[in-house]
Amino acid sequence: MRFLLIVLFLGFGFVVNAQDVNVKGEAYEIKKDRIFKADLDVTDTLSEEEKQQIRGAFDEKMLKVKEAEETQKRIEKAEKKQKSAEKKQKKAEKELKKSQKAQSNFDKSTKKHKDAISKYEKLKKKGKLSPVDEEKWIEKIEKYKEAAAKAKKKL
Repeated sequence: MRFLLIVLFLGFGFVVNAQDVNVKGEAYEIKKDRIFKADLDVTDTLSEEEKQQIRGAFDEKMLKVKEAEETQKRIEKAEKKQKSAEKKQKKAEKELKKSQKAQSNFDKSTKKHKDAISKYEKLKKKGKLSPVDEEKWIEKIEKYKEAAAKAKKKL
């Protein structure tokens, strides 16, 4: 993020000063087709070679500005891809947790159902169940069975 800000400010600095060019220690400013030195138009006083040097330096500076902007765009695009990947990863982790929890709930409910059936069978064999208790146990087993079916649907 810091790198992006640095590139952004450098790019902005290039754009603001894009018309200023230093050639042989002299500062020139280019406005349209005219060349200025200290706010004086020196286009006609310069030789063709000097004009070409100044315009070449200006073109080189503009090329650097374009490269900085392209780099900035690539960085922004990479950051967007990274954020998207992070979101997908978080979503996948959330789904994994959800499925693990559903599996855990299913396992617990099936275990309770089996335990209730086995306890009911033991009590029935020993003859310790009254008709009322037997009815309660059957209801309890039925509830556990429904809970297991519900947990299985969530899987």
